[in-house]
This record gives sequence, structure tokens and C-alpha cells, in this order.
Amino acid sequence: MNRQVESFGSFGASASNAQRNKVLRNTYWLLAISLLPTVAGAWIGVSTGITAAMSGMMGIVVFLAGAFGFIYAINKFKNTAAGVPVLLGFTFFMGLMISRLIAMVLGFSNGADLVMMAFGGTAGVFFAMASLATVVKRDLSGLNQWLTIGVVLLIVGMLINMFVASSTGMIVLSMLAVAIFSAFLLVDIKRVIDGGETNYITATLSIYLSLINIFQNLLMLLGIFGGDD
Repeated sequence: MNRQVESFGSFGASASNAQRNKVLRNTYWLLAISLLPTVAGAWIGVSTGITAAMSGMMGIVVFLAGAFGFIYAINKFKNTAAGVPVLLGFTFFMGLMISRLIAMVLGFSNGADLVMMAFGGTAGVFFAMASLATVVKRDLSGLNQWLTIGVVLLIVGMLINMFVASSTGMIVLSMLAVAIFSAFLLVDIKRVIDGGETNYITATLSIYLSLINIFQNLLMLLGIFGGDD
């Protein structure tokens, strides 16, 4: 009887591990695929200049309306066949939204190198956080509350800096953003590894949001420090 119980327990643990590995594998695959529409959106945005006119408050309204609309739809359809196309539509939208920054950096003589450096830096942060998540044993979910507070303060700081237009303030805020979203990335990957996230679509969304923010802020810092006219 004891052996039967032990055997059942081992089977349950194996099934649980298999499920977690499946979610993690699907998340990484979908994350890789999501880069394609992001690149396509950024290329279209840079080529057409479609987002160039969306500056100031108009740009903020368009971004917030589009982002929250897509995120609502992704969560609504996360358990249906429509979930993946909606997520990919969101990543295309995000590519469009960051195209203005990319176009600005590409205006430097070494702009293409800076974009590739930001991409490489983002990939480096991802692999570092993914590796760290596999060796950290403690539960990191308690960090979510503090990181969320950090994001709120970051947004407030960015809104203030829009009116102050301080280069130093922009540098500090971008560095803080890289640190905060790197920590979010660690927490989100760790949650998938631990089985706390069982839907690969929402898992991909969380990780993607951290990565796109890291890339954007790294690119901003590289443009400030490394841009050659």
C-alpha cells in the first residue's frame, strides 16, 4: 500500500513537472515568434514615419488606449484559439510605438550599431535572468508589490520629466527602468518555472512587456551616451 502511494506521488510530481516544462517551452517559443511582428511593426514605423506625428499628449493617449485595449483582449481570449493572434497583434503595435525612438537613434551615424547593441543587451539580460531563475530557490512573488510601486513612481517621474525636460532625469529614470523591469523579468520567469503561471499566453505577455521596456530604455541610454552626429 505504501509503495502504491509513493508510486502515485512520484507520478503526480512527474506530471506536474511535465506541465511546468510544457508551459515554459511554449512561452519561450511564443516569445521568440513575437519578435517577428515587433520587428515588422518597427520597420513599418521607421519606413513610413507613421508615428512621427504622434508626439506629446496625443502619443500618450494612442499608446495607452492601444496597449490597455490589447492587454484586455489578450486576457479575455487567453484560453481560446484567438489568444495567440491577439498577442502577436499587440507585439506588432508595440513595434510601431517604439519605431519613433528607433528612427531617432538611426539618425546618428552609428545608429544601426546602437540598435543592435540595445538588442544584444536586452538578450543578455534575458538569458541572465532566465539562468538566475533556475537556481534561485526562494519564492520571489513577494517582490511584485514593491516592483509595481516602483513602476508607478517611474511613470510619475517620467510625466514630471516631460515638463522639466531634464537630460539627467531621463538618464536616471531609464537606468531605474532597466533595473525594475529586469527584476520583473526574473520574477515572471521564476513564476512559470515554479508552476505559478499555467497559461503560456499570459506568461509570454508578462515577459515580453519587461523585455520591450528594457530594450527601449537601453536604446535611450545608448542614444544619449553613444550617439554620434
